[in-house]
Amino acid sequence: MSTSSQHRRKSPLLDAHAVDLARTALEELGDGPVGEHIGVQGLTRNVATHRFAADVPGYSGWEWNAVLACASGSRHVTVNELALVPAPTGEALQAPEWVPWADRIRPGDLGPGDLMPPEPGDERLTETEDGRTVLSRKGLEDAKQRWRTGDYGPTSEFAEKATLNCRTCAFFVPVGDTLGENFGACVNEYSADGHVVHATYGCGAHSDTPPDTLIEEAPDAFDDESPIF
Repeated sequence: MSTSSQHRRKSPLLDAHAVDLARTALEELGDGPVGEHIGVQGLTRNVATHRFAADVPGYSGWEWNAVLACASGSRHVTVNELALVPAPTGEALQAPEWVPWADRIRPGDLGPGDLMPPEPGDERLTETEDGRTVLSRKGLEDAKQRWRTGDYGPTSEFAEKATLNCRTCAFFVPVGDTLGENFGACVNEYSADGHVVHATYGCGAHSDTPPDTLIEEAPDAFDDESPIF
């Protein structure tokens, strides 16, 4: 048997007493259940890490680590460090990688009182000769593309199931030459009221919807308890 093997067998960092010491220290920490002993790793000749399973809510895939130390020539083991760490399997539930605010902001995130100045070099905007900031061609085209493919565009579920479209609806108000004839505002309080809609969008509240599709005539009631003469 090699000298190194004899050392590993005799090392107080690796025996049952060391396992018990590590478990007791973790349990006294009181931060969650300590499961079975799942391994030990020697860090140096005098330091080793004991690993234990962890069943802590919100920390799936994590484990307990207890770092023990023992001076050369001594059998007195001490606890150096206790920690709950991601298991080496790589399956630990961890916080997602940090993303800068400018990259993670999404439509609908702006709340009352919030401030959201445009980023430097925002391509949606351009500056005129007299220093005024106005909407750029790209900003306008991007908006039209969003509306065309969004909830009030011709490919939405409402539009696909409608028999009549907005272009012929009295509730469709064109918004002007800047956006062109294919966009307008809906002013029907029971439909897309206040939203910009595409002219080929549609819904069941079109101004020309026939009245007989709104009310179904109820059949005559039959009284099966009335006397028969």
